[in-house]
Amino acid sequence: MSTCGLDFGTSNTTLGTVVDDAPVLATLEFGHTTIPSAIFYEVDGATLIGRKAIESYVEGAPGRLMRSLKSVLGTSLIDETTKTGRERTSFRDVIAYYLGAVKRRAEVATGHQLRNVVHGRPVHFVDNNPVSDRKAEATLRDIASDIGFDEVTFQFEPIAAALDYERQINSEEIALIADIGGGTSDFSIVRLSPERHRHAERKDDILANDGVRIGGTDFDRQLSLGVIMPLLGYRTAMKRAGLDVPSGYFHDLATWANINRMYEQKVMNEVRQVRYESRQPELLDRLVRVLDEQRGHTLAMEIEDAKIGLSDSQKASIALDWIEPGLKAGVARKELVSHTQLLADRITARIKICLEQANLRAEDIDALFLTGGSVQLAHVRKAITGAVPHARAIDGDTFGAVGKGLTIEAVRRYGPAV
Repeated sequence: MSTCGLDFGTSNTTLGTVVDDAPVLATLEFGHTTIPSAIFYEVDGATLIGRKAIESYVEGAPGRLMRSLKSVLGTSLIDETTKTGRERTSFRDVIAYYLGAVKRRAEVATGHQLRNVVHGRPVHFVDNNPVSDRKAEATLRDIASDIGFDEVTFQFEPIAAALDYERQINSEEIALIADIGGGTSDFSIVRLSPERHRHAERKDDILANDGVRIGGTDFDRQLSLGVIMPLLGYRTAMKRAGLDVPSGYFHDLATWANINRMYEQKVMNEVRQVRYESRQPELLDRLVRVLDEQRGHTLAMEIEDAKIGLSDSQKASIALDWIEPGLKAGVARKELVSHTQLLADRITARIKICLEQANLRAEDIDALFLTGGSVQLAHVRKAITGAVPHARAIDGDTFGAVGKGLTIEAVRRYGPAV
């Protein structure tokens, strides 16, 4: 089919087409229908995406890893350039290369040239900034056109997830759709039914639509700041009375989209000077080691793995002996909760705003449809279900519901033309 739905996510990406009148996600990498939103520029000029990009970085290949590509949309970074090997590349071109490669892989997998796309988008790319939000969508539209799509339209990601869920029901209900992804938490309250599913126009069925720029990478950052960064000198004192080591370095190192800033020579020189003026230079020596070896993404991945592990276990351990012999960090689930509870509370608050927009009470919600990787975190799930305690909770396809829903919408808009 020439029509597709593209879910470009902060952490993972999917692309769906239609097979036998049903939405099906294309195989994009090694038998997987999801591909990490990651790109690796090798020193020798080769460019890798997805799992292969991450594997090459982990194996120590010299080069530049970039993840959370979507997070720069709507920010000033999109117009800036960044060093990729021997050259500098704009962030816009980085995203275009990644999405172009995804499109080509899907075309190989399906045997069809893809011409029309419904692109997923969060309810808000940027909180409380309509100008930046419009700019983010316009940038993504231009990129989609540049990589070969003829027709490009958008659908909110939670609405897309609702369309996927609606295929499962046999009676009318009011559903709260909660899509907690890598970069944003998005919510829709939608009136659904088998009869309504056949309608092309669904505007009147959308009772509320809202979101907040909080996702899995924000939980990673807060956990890193609470557990890892203090071992590298975060919140320690300088020799000069009343001053702490500047915190900005640690916040950048704990933020997926900003890690590569720390490898710039100017920043590394600054850190070495801070180390000289620190009361605990041995801790800053660890930070210098991370930067010299350009292993900031290693820390981020280890934090992410620990966070995921705490969904099933009470404790996790992070080995850091590559920084210093015997160094490690232990983290308990209760620490994950304490470091990130404010984020979970903001998610709850956004659901309440969504209910107010719909002029509904919590008990009016019949079903709660959960999708996105971060709903696996126990305290996040509790924050969401606690906001609508009477609703029937349904777990959707964690990484595929949005892509399938976008594909359903694409067929409605463009038709199933080959």
